[in-house]
Order: sequence, then C-alpha cells, then structure tokens
Amino acid sequence: MKIFMDTSSLFKLYHKEKGTEELINLFKNNLIASVYLAEISKIEFASVVWRLCRMQEITEQDANQLLNKFELDYQRFSFIPENSLTIDLARSLIRKYWKTGLRTLDSIQLAQALSTKSDIDLFISADKILLQIAGYEGFETKL
Repeated sequence: MKIFMDTSSLFKLYHKEKGTEELINLFKNNLIASVYLAEISKIEFASVVWRLCRMQEITEQDANQLLNKFELDYQRFSFIPENSLTIDLARSLIRKYWKTGLRTLDSIQLAQALSTKSDIDLFISADKILLQIAGYEGFETKL
C-alpha cells in the first residue's frame, strides 16, 4: 500500500496524541510500500514542534529530539517537491473549495498529493476538512 500523509497525521508518529494508536496499527496491519509527504511537511512539522514548545507542552530538549528524529527519518519518506504547477493547483483548489474552508497549507498538501495521485492508495489526515476535500478529489481517505 502507498499512502500520503499530511503533517497532522505524520506528527502522530512522533508524538503520542489522539489517533496515534490507530495510525501505528495501520502500519502494523498493512504492508506500506511508500509513504508520500508534501515537501512543505518539513516546515509544518517544525512549526508544530516549536508551537508545542512555546505553549510549554514539551521542553526545548524534547523539541530538538523530535526534529532530529524526523530529519533522520527523511530517507524513509518520498517527498513530493513543490513547484509552480502545484502552487497553481493549490490556488485553484482554494477557489474551488473556499466554501468548505480549505486553508492555504492544506491546499498545498492536497495539490502535491494530486500531483502523484496515481501512486497513492490512501490519503491520511487528522484534519476533517482536508480529508473531506481529498475524498471529493477521488482519494480513498482515512482519519
């Protein structure tokens, strides 16, 4: 199985929170051949980590450990590069789904997933709006 994960789901692999166990079970119970991530996930992941640190939910040491672990795992992922075509697609997705509430970074995530849609068997996100829109775009989805 080849999956695409947005940052909200990816982070659950590194920090225990609601949904972590379900995600771990998905990996245990399925042969995952590839995990696709949008290139922007590198930035979003760091942003989430430092926000948790700023809110004093984790220590600065924990933050650095999370970031280092993710960086060491880069080779396990297939990062989908951002380019002008995906940015244009993200803009059109926002125009198409503005009533649904598609946000900027989620539109980039979805555009990058769409750029390799034929290779993706499952789109995973913890964001209900993004998941709904990914379903509209023809992805099999999982929260």
